[in-house]
Amino acid sequence: MNHPIRSTPRGFAHLPFFILLLVGSVQAREGYQMPPEPLAKLVDIPLTPTILFSPDREHFLSMEQRSLPSITELAGPELRLAGIRIDLRNNGPSRARSLHRLSLQTLDGDRMTIEGLPRGARIRNVEWSPDGAYVAFTHDSDDRIDLYVLDVAAAEVRRLMDVSIHAALGSPIEWLSDSRTLIARIVSPERGEPPEKPLTPAGPVIQETMDRKAPARTYQDLLQNEFDEALFTYYFTSQLVRVTVEGTVTQMGKPGIYYHAEPSPDGRYLLVESFHKPYSYLVPAYRFPHRIEVWDLDGNLVRHIDDLPLAEEVPIARGSVPTGIRSIAWRDDLPATLYWTEALDGGDALAEAEYRDQIYALDAPFSGKAVPLMKLPLRYAGVQWCNDELALVSESWWSTRTRRVYSVAPSRPEVAPRLVFDVSFEDRYNDPGQPMTQPTRQGRRTLITGDDGTSIFLNGAGASPEGNRPFLRRMNLETGEISELFRSEAPHYERLVTVLDADAMTIVTRRESTIEPPNYFLRDLRIGTLKVLTTFPHPYPELAEIQKETIRYTREDGITLSAELYLPVGYSTEQDGPLPALLWAYPREFKSATAAAQRTDSPFEFKWLDYWGAVPYVTQGYAVINNAKMPVVGEGDREPNDTFREQLVASAKAAIEEGVRRGVVDPNRVAIGGHSYGAFMTANLLAHSNLFRAGIARSGAYNRTLTPFGFQNEERIFWESPETYYQMSPFMHVDKVDEPILLIHGEADNNSGTFPLQSRRFYSALKGLGKTARLVILPHESHGYQARESILHMLWETNRWLEIYVKNALPRAESTRRLHQRREKSTGGGSSFNHGQFVSRLLFLESGLSQ
Repeated sequence: MNHPIRSTPRGFAHLPFFILLLVGSVQAREGYQMPPEPLAKLVDIPLTPTILFSPDREHFLSMEQRSLPSITELAGPELRLAGIRIDLRNNGPSRARSLHRLSLQTLDGDRMTIEGLPRGARIRNVEWSPDGAYVAFTHDSDDRIDLYVLDVAAAEVRRLMDVSIHAALGSPIEWLSDSRTLIARIVSPERGEPPEKPLTPAGPVIQETMDRKAPARTYQDLLQNEFDEALFTYYFTSQLVRVTVEGTVTQMGKPGIYYHAEPSPDGRYLLVESFHKPYSYLVPAYRFPHRIEVWDLDGNLVRHIDDLPLAEEVPIARGSVPTGIRSIAWRDDLPATLYWTEALDGGDALAEAEYRDQIYALDAPFSGKAVPLMKLPLRYAGVQWCNDELALVSESWWSTRTRRVYSVAPSRPEVAPRLVFDVSFEDRYNDPGQPMTQPTRQGRRTLITGDDGTSIFLNGAGASPEGNRPFLRRMNLETGEISELFRSEAPHYERLVTVLDADAMTIVTRRESTIEPPNYFLRDLRIGTLKVLTTFPHPYPELAEIQKETIRYTREDGITLSAELYLPVGYSTEQDGPLPALLWAYPREFKSATAAAQRTDSPFEFKWLDYWGAVPYVTQGYAVINNAKMPVVGEGDREPNDTFREQLVASAKAAIEEGVRRGVVDPNRVAIGGHSYGAFMTANLLAHSNLFRAGIARSGAYNRTLTPFGFQNEERIFWESPETYYQMSPFMHVDKVDEPILLIHGEADNNSGTFPLQSRRFYSALKGLGKTARLVILPHESHGYQARESILHMLWETNRWLEIYVKNALPRAESTRRLHQRREKSTGGGSSFNHGQFVSRLLFLESGLSQ
């Protein structure tokens, strides 16, 4: 049996030596490239649909996502203001993914063809009405966004109004509890023409600080001048309207920069939040001053709740928050009661305080004072409501990784809260799960309870030493007793989607195996039956025999790690021997070595070959070590980043050694790769180890002095720990990078800290020191790449890099010997020899490739 796994390097002795000197010396101008067919096919395979149940649990929507947009679509006119990116043509988000097909099905299996869907559909913001009779959604065109409604009984779609939806700030539609009326944001009919940029500036742009600390992360797309402010006001101003399912439109209030308009459960009021000046050039829009008001449905002001100032001075420490009202919302279980939280510690996580937050409530008609409900020792993390006798209040604290949940009686604040959970949120093995909720007739969600309200239901990932085994449990709040109702069993990975009926014990799950793609099933837990709801096909049956295994191994400090090992179709260790390998990872910080060693996967999940990561290269003859755990642990008073580099190297070394022990990895032909913080990891590993032959680093940050007020989970600022920023920055250690590195970055990266400048300056440093590197800037792409052309080109670049510098790399000793031979021949022992460029050219021709 033949196994086309290896590629044999070709010689180069017959080539004129001057060709060696020319290869790689000209800047590449290649245009978009196409990767090998097995990689290209993965890009165009339709994604498995997702489903969305109606509140009455009679129907569900099957929703299919559109394929990747073209670069032409991505290159459309875009404005980047205050951390938000808007499509100038239709007043929607410029990079939002959309759906292209909806289908309707009952739980009995009846499928209905939906009539009237727009051609070339680009569907977003799908919302069931509270009674399940309608589905509202928006449809993007090039020049407008329309509001549609699906009549479920008739399975027909119609457009509701002629005016364009304004969708640049969050979800633009909300159902009222009558299930016949929507609150929507539309483009203001009064806004006129956009402001024109002045030919002559009115003066300099001036910012001034007055001895008050205002630390900020390195945010992208911030406002820069008065013209940006004018553009922000113009493009983000919208008008609130009421729209009936018959298409009647009624304006509410005046135009404003509205980002939240939430109806009360009884449908009588609106909680309205809007931005206003003064704007900031230091922080994104969500920190701008904003008003909080309650309106009636005619747009009249009922109560001015608060006007929060610009939040530029929030402390940088994790767990710090702005002062004043935050997280305001309606109680889900009452007709019209607001609740919110306020900091008691000045919002500063570093301040000493017995209590951090206070929860308040305010009933309609909102004329009295807010009633304090509960003080929290830690930072508020949400409330799940049930009734006047039961709500679950959550709090958390980052530095100790603490999560607590309390049971409270909202109508009796004098009754002491009862502690339900007190756990570490990084300890997955002891995660009790999340309380389950169900839809109400008013379109809200409240806790599912049993046993006359004394029990709740918990849904969790079920992490264990055997892998994730999702569960559904019942917990008695009075006794603390927990009983297990469902748990995923081998050889399947099955997780809960929703509880259909808690009394009847019927649930819907999403079930898959290594060879079966995810589909949805109806389970009756009382009689143990399983009914198929969907039959989505295998997306790539020709690759079903790719081998996948979860591997476990131990780092030199005793921490047990895991990774997913992928091997090619038909591969045999005995016949094919060790393979070139690609290791792909993303570092994560932990305060506990025990938590760092816990598994976060399942051996029974479907073998996805997502084009985004490393797995597709198994089709090109590589052993892929995917999602290799790279924990960075700092227990007690030690910070994880104090030994960041050492722990990275130890984790990578352990992963490679396990592949070698299994006989599947050639230790002389291993590449390291990652995206974002994984790119940062990649550069560090190339600088501080000799484990790899090459690296692929996408959209990373390499100089941490450019993110001086913290990065990732590092809470110390540069001036508190400059040695940490220096030691962790691969830019500061470019001279130690001895392996070829491929840098890919989106030209329009919007992620905090990963400016394209990071890759450009890192590449310049590599080039200046004669290293082997390639810089690829993808036009119009953000932190995650979207255009089909960009994804195909990314695959081509990565595959080419791996072919040249890994698969066809010479053994290290032979490579060094030939390097010295060529050096002597070309330079006669002179000092002008460029080591990095020479190795690049040598290996390029050795591979026999001509890209």
